[in-house]
Amino acid sequence: MRAPQRREEIVRTARSNGLASVEELAEAFGVTQSTIRRDLSMLDKSNRLARTYGGVIAVRSPHYEASLQERASECHGAKDAIGRWAAGQVEPGQTVLLDAGTTTARVAAHLLGMSPLTVVTSGLTPFFELADDSGIDRILLGGEYREVSQSFVGPLTEAALDRWSFDRVFLGADAVTAERGICEASPVQTRLKEMMARAGDRVYVLAHSAKLGATPFNAWVQLPGRWTLVTDAGATSEQLAPFHRRGIETVVAG
Repeated sequence: MRAPQRREEIVRTARSNGLASVEELAEAFGVTQSTIRRDLSMLDKSNRLARTYGGVIAVRSPHYEASLQERASECHGAKDAIGRWAAGQVEPGQTVLLDAGTTTARVAAHLLGMSPLTVVTSGLTPFFELADDSGIDRILLGGEYREVSQSFVGPLTEAALDRWSFDRVFLGADAVTAERGICEASPVQTRLKEMMARAGDRVYVLAHSAKLGATPFNAWVQLPGRWTLVTDAGATSEQLAPFHRRGIETVVAG
């Protein structure tokens, strides 16, 4: 097990049990206690865990960004329904842009078998979801790698994106509101999403109902032009009302 994967498992263990000792973690992962202490030090510095005497406890700050592994296990049914509907908006021969994330990975899963098709993405998860379909041309936008989301951002990503236009653009979001648009953990992410939206003929924001109206971070992007919100059947009328008032097209998948 590589160190990043082991640290994710340590976080999950601490959250499940509330408290974990160095000795228990070393035995569970088959590594030395000094290795575990280095892991805990890094997790403590990133505010994902808090060190205690001889161990660690789980913490979650108000602006905690969940890892891709954590998000993969959340709301799978809702994400799959959204992904299925979104893939239904794509036609063979088109060029499609998929944002990074677990929901866009479900779009990719439902695009399998649709060829010819060109899919461009900034995320490894949707990219590898299409690995077994030789009829789909896959293009991965490189750049600065963000391990927490397994995606690429920054000037190199933006420069590569600037050479494209797309028939369909599917964006993920940490949260979305009718008033402020898409919320993300950092401005570099919102800048990339704004460029993605500008490159598309049709733009869809994919967000399951728990993300509607939430404000977990302080970086936002107002989407240019018209866009469609795609959410799941868990969305309430109160959550959807602000989007309706602003004339934003909304789709409840599933």
